[in-house]
Amino acid sequence: MEIDTDTGQVDLLRYAVVDDVGTVINPVGLKGQIHGSIAQGVGQALMEQVVYDPDNGQLLSGSFMDYAMPRADTTYAIKVESNSVPTKLNPLGAKGAGEAGTVGALPTVMNAVLHALAPQGVRELDMPATSARVWQAMQQAKSS
Repeated sequence: MEIDTDTGQVDLLRYAVVDDVGTVINPVGLKGQIHGSIAQGVGQALMEQVVYDPDNGQLLSGSFMDYAMPRADTTYAIKVESNSVPTKLNPLGAKGAGEAGTVGALPTVMNAVLHALAPQGVRELDMPATSARVWQAMQQAKSS
């Protein structure tokens, strides 16, 4: 994790995950599911924010022009490993994997951001950790 102290830009350099999905039936498909769910979680942690007009409740971030999400140019190296412990609940021993990466990505990324911001005096930060929020948190910590 790198944070540009001049702009607040957060760059996730690499990500490692070990999941227990039971018996791995399709390793390529599994890695694809894990990659996609990690991207979903990282997007929520770093950039995705639903915004409504406070006066009338109109959705203001309703298109990809104003709703940020991970793209190919904002990705990072992801290392996926499995610690397979087959379940006894089905004959294949397989478990679900679809959302596994999303659940872990939120606290993982936010903890990494806060760890990287600790030398700047930042102790808390709400999601998403956008450049603007990170920069503001660093400025507030400086003035405290």
